[in-house]
Amino acid sequence: MVSPHGEGYDVAFDYGDRTGYEPISDIDRKEFHEQGFLLLRNVLTEDHRAALEAAVDRVYAEEKAKGNTTKDGTLHLLGFLERDELFGDLLTHPIAFPYMWGLAGWNIYTHHNHLDVTPPALEPEKPYWGWHQDGYRQNSDPETMDPNLPRPMFSLKVAYVLSDLSENGRGATKVIPGSHLWNSLPRPADTSVHNPDPEGTVEITANPGDAFIFDRRQWHSRSTNLSTITRKMLFVGYTYRWIRPLDELHIDKDGEWWANRTPVQRQLCGEGTHTANYWGINWDGYIDDEIPLRKELKQRGLLDRSIPWLR
Repeated sequence: MVSPHGEGYDVAFDYGDRTGYEPISDIDRKEFHEQGFLLLRNVLTEDHRAALEAAVDRVYAEEKAKGNTTKDGTLHLLGFLERDELFGDLLTHPIAFPYMWGLAGWNIYTHHNHLDVTPPALEPEKPYWGWHQDGYRQNSDPETMDPNLPRPMFSLKVAYVLSDLSENGRGATKVIPGSHLWNSLPRPADTSVHNPDPEGTVEITANPGDAFIFDRRQWHSRSTNLSTITRKMLFVGYTYRWIRPLDELHIDKDGEWWANRTPVQRQLCGEGTHTANYWGINWDGYIDDEIPLRKELKQRGLLDRSIPWLR
């Protein structure tokens, strides 16, 4: 069923009058810029969360049957969006999506997305140092010689929590609030032994249906699932269209999944009319007002010249 709001969202999941085009608050924007992440409560309705979990369980069973899980059953599946209709609709989720365009603008798409299933660990926690920033060469290529000058954000992720991560020790993501402004993090001399987490570490404990958003520069780490609960998460990353994709999507452009995508969702899957279009312009050098997300925001009066990425 197509939503009356025109974004292809299944109206079986009741989000009231939310359209995905409600501007985020100045308070949320300030917190994100200061802390590097936001925890959002009750993003998914319970029926939506349950449907997503069922879809994850189906994909997990398929991948396990192919031998694509680790020996303890862990699955980290890249480029999962086209595996279910529900996954494609997450691109413009009515509560989470405003944070994507509100914090990164209209010239964006998803370059990196992964489905994670983490069963309880079979062995005690082993020493490891998992702290990192996302982006690979984005952490080196644009860096200046001034260590006090933070690198650009370039991308951000929204993580949908499908299982109960309300207590520590269930494999949740760890972050250091404010560390997105650091270009480096001291590393222990010996990572073959257990080392304490860096000062200020927070484990993002969340309830089923919550979500969190984080700047790719945020220093973060996985954690070992020492509980009896299987951790299930969906991560959708957004970046600028002039940046190449990290994950390879296997979209059948003649299939039903693609036919059901809205113009904005197709943009978010990487569609463009020509190479300059990915840079936000036509060949005449002027902004292309037909880029679907820009067009949508302009029609709704949501472009804002005081915010560089919404000009």
